Formats: sequence, structure tokens, C-alpha cells
Amino acid sequence: MSKAAVVYWSGTGNTEAMASAVSEGIKEKGGEAVLLSAADFSASMMDDYDAVAFGCPSMGVEELEESEFAPMFESCEAKLSGKKIGLFGSYGWGDGEWMRNWEETCKSDGAVLAADPVICNDAPDDDAVSACKALGAALV
Repeated sequence: MSKAAVVYWSGTGNTEAMASAVSEGIKEKGGEAVLLSAADFSASMMDDYDAVAFGCPSMGVEELEESEFAPMFESCEAKLSGKKIGLFGSYGWGDGEWMRNWEETCKSDGAVLAADPVICNDAPDDDAVSACKALGAALV
């Protein structure tokens, strides 16, 4: 059985709702999903999982949340080479630049993206929830 971590940071609950949908998709495909906040995850845990989904909303000038999520993610970058990952997050402004930059960082680090990143404006609608579940399934 495939074991995947769903690691996220959420300020308003939108990215948390997306993380729950990613987790559901993993379980529906027969995998084991472990839902963790960014504060509860570290690089030392990367090897415990077959795949990792990272979720963070766009903050500031289209960047990752900088007090908890970004430091955790940066510490995990050395472990991304060859690792199957997924990316997701919500935004309230901009055009998704933070996700394009984040995806490029992951590719440069050698990560294997299981599916296209999932973004949604504000709270996830039915289409975004379906896309998150598909992302979760792709991680299994």
C-alpha cells in the first residue's frame, strides 16, 4: 500500500479544505493518507512516505507563507530528487505566479510531479475539490 503525506498550511481554511480532498483521493485509490500541518512535518520525515502533497496558499506578493511553511519546505528540498509529489493551494489575488514558481523550484530539485498543481481562487468549488481528489489519486 502506498503511503502519502499531505502537508499544508492554511490561514483561512481554504487550503485545509483542499488538503482534505487530496487526502480523500489518496484513500479512495487505496493508499494511506497522513494529513499534517506544516508545523508538524520536517525533512526527516520525507523518507517515511512514498509520496508527499504540499499545500500552501499564495501570500504577500505571490509567495509561500514565510513563517511556517516556507522554512519547512526549504528544509525538504534536498529530499525532493526522485520523490513523487503534488502541489496545491488557494489564492485571493494575482494569477497563480506563486504556484508556477513553486512548481519550477520542485522540478529543478528533481521532484517527480504526479499531476499538474491544483489552484483555486478563495474556497474550493466542486471542480477544485474534484481536481484535489484526482491529485491525491495520482500520488498512489
